[in-house]
Parts: sequence; structure tokens; C-alpha cells
Amino acid sequence: MSSPPPPHQAGAPRPSWSALPAALRATIAGRLGAAVVATRVAADGFTGGFAAVLDTADGGRVFVKAAAEPHLVDSYAREAAILERLPVGLPAPRLRWTLYEVGWFVLCTDAVDGHTPRRPWAPAELGATLAGYAEVAAALADPPAGLRALGLPHLADLARSDILWWEEVAAGREPTPALPVAVRGRLPELVALESRLPRYAAEATGLIHGDLRADNVLVDTDGRAWFCDWTWACSGPAWFDVAGLLLTAYADGLDADRLFAAHQASTGAPPDALDATLAALAGYYLTGADAAGSPHLSAHRRRTGEQALDWLTRRQGWQ
Repeated sequence: MSSPPPPHQAGAPRPSWSALPAALRATIAGRLGAAVVATRVAADGFTGGFAAVLDTADGGRVFVKAAAEPHLVDSYAREAAILERLPVGLPAPRLRWTLYEVGWFVLCTDAVDGHTPRRPWAPAELGATLAGYAEVAAALADPPAGLRALGLPHLADLARSDILWWEEVAAGREPTPALPVAVRGRLPELVALESRLPRYAAEATGLIHGDLRADNVLVDTDGRAWFCDWTWACSGPAWFDVAGLLLTAYADGLDADRLFAAHQASTGAPPDALDATLAALAGYYLTGADAAGSPHLSAHRRRTGEQALDWLTRRQGWQ
């Protein structure tokens, strides 16, 4: 099994509140209705955009993201549109407002008083996260019209265009990533397994988070799990999210096979849906590790790909 991951805090460096343009800080404070007196910059994530909890002089507290880079502006704007249309009552931060000022896009949500799950996973926190996602999956199985109107992509199409990479490796169009001895020579099996994901995903009509990882979860003071960073929401089967979330549970030595099979979102999934997902995720992360824009993202991709490939290797009996 791969070595334990570093703490969640090994994310990309983010700008401080004081590093934002003065005009932008003034506009944000004006929108909040009080001066910002304290900030806590988020330690997780890999985008490098501003993300922080802001405390205001009147006792208020919010979470704010801000970016000027075009790709981040698009990402934050997409997330804001999704948050605005999520069903009321879901464990996701409520959008308060957005603004565009001096070339920066800003989104503001309620602040969740919580922490990213502790690693290794504590049973209570993992149980709360899996139960919370079951609630999310059930609510999004028949998405509201407003969410559908956004025209979010389908996982099946995303898989064909951007997730399936073992076929590229097998065809010589992509370098072969470093592979453990047990997997060398298994490219035909990896290609065959990942190729099933688009077909399986195409049958789903609900919406999913699309990027469900431990560092996109917050556990609040009551022990409830909240799901953040909705930029990559798409149509697809909820078991895809569960598989992605459980990669860290597998790496922590937990019975991830049992947890996947027992989850409500896995009901009715094809028997090899987990294997197809693990093959696709392993290829996606391992082939993209060296091309990542930062050492933090590169390390995350390599570690995640190794976890997926190790889990798949054990399930396939390739040792």
C-alpha cells in the first residue's frame, strides 16, 4: 500500500487578505457591511486563488473566494451558479452574493465552523461524511430545474474527453507513468476497464459533486459533514463520487470495498463499476502528475493515482 499522505495543509500557497487590491478589500467590506477584522486563509486546495474565512467588526463571519486569473474567474463563477441552485437544506455552504470589481470575481458563502476530516480517518467522521453524501445523492437524483438549466456536462462525456488516459498510453501518444511491478504489462486490462466508465456513467440522470475528496469536506462542531467546492458538478452516477472519496479510506487501511458496497449510492451499480472507476482515476492522475502546474498539485495527483492503482491491483489480484 502507498505511504500515508501528507496533511491536507500541503495545498497551494494562497494570497493573504492584505495582498488583495485595496479597492477590492474596500468593496468586499462594504458588501459585508462592516470592516474585516480577522482572516483565516484556507490551507487546502490547489488553485492558488484567495480563499479565507473573514470575521467582521459586527461579529459576522463568512467565507470568501476571489480571483483575477481568467480560468479561476470562470471556475468560481460556475461554482457560484451551482451553489445558488442547489436544493435548500443540503449540507453545502449557502451562497450569499457575488461581485466583480477591479478585474476580480468574488463569491461569498456562509462560513462552516468545522475542519477537514482528520487523517487517518476517524470512524465517526468517515461515517458522517458517507451519510451526508447519501443525503446529497438522494436530493440530486432528480435535480431541480434550475440546476438542469445550467447545462452542466455529463460524466460520460468528460470521461471520453479528459479522464481516460490508459488508451493514450497504450497507443504511445502519452508517456507511460512509473508503474509498480505488479501492473507492468497490464495496459490491455487497464484500457478495457477504464473504457467501461463512459457507458456506465451514461445511464445516470442525476447530478454529482464530481470532485469528492476528503479535502472538499468539512466536519462541523456537531459532527455533520459539509460538502464544498462544487465547481465540477456534473451529471453522473453517485457511486463515482463515493469511489473517489474512499481512495483515502483505502489508503488509511480501512475496508473500502465494504464501505463502497454498503453505500446507498452504490445500489444498482454494475458489478465492476468500482474497478472501472479506479482504473480511470489511476490513469487520469498518474499521467497528469508531471504536467501539473505546481509541485503541490503534482504530488496530489501522483499520490491519488497511486492509491487508485494500488486498490485496483488488490481487487484484480495482480500482486
